[in-house]
Amino acid sequence: MHHLHLNPVAVLVTAIMQWLIGAIWYSLLFAKPWNAMVAVRQEGKGKTMITGMIASLVGDILVSLAMAHMILWSGASTVQWGIIIGLICWLGFIVAPMLPQNIYEGRPFKLFAINSGYWLVALVLTGVILAIWH
Repeated sequence: MHHLHLNPVAVLVTAIMQWLIGAIWYSLLFAKPWNAMVAVRQEGKGKTMITGMIASLVGDILVSLAMAHMILWSGASTVQWGIIIGLICWLGFIVAPMLPQNIYEGRPFKLFAINSGYWLVALVLTGVILAIWH
């Protein structure tokens, strides 16, 4: 019953951290190029933003929960192992499907770099926190 050993506070904290990184990433750091490449519609943007923010938080909770299981199953308990687990998750679950999708859709590599870069930072930090915070 490994799931009984998960730290729900750490899962929630890392999910909120991912959400905040995303907010900073897409509104302050890369807002202009990202908006230009995805052509965000302005009509109805307020409702869409709220729905998107809620969906992002729910998704971030699921990502943190899944990573907490991976950290637990791997026995990772150091910063270095947290980084490794975060990198493995990023390469296997973000880069592997997102890069070909980006190519098939004819989207600029810069968009892939912005989107996957967010996940690189978020997953590595999540891995570190979950590995050291039991």
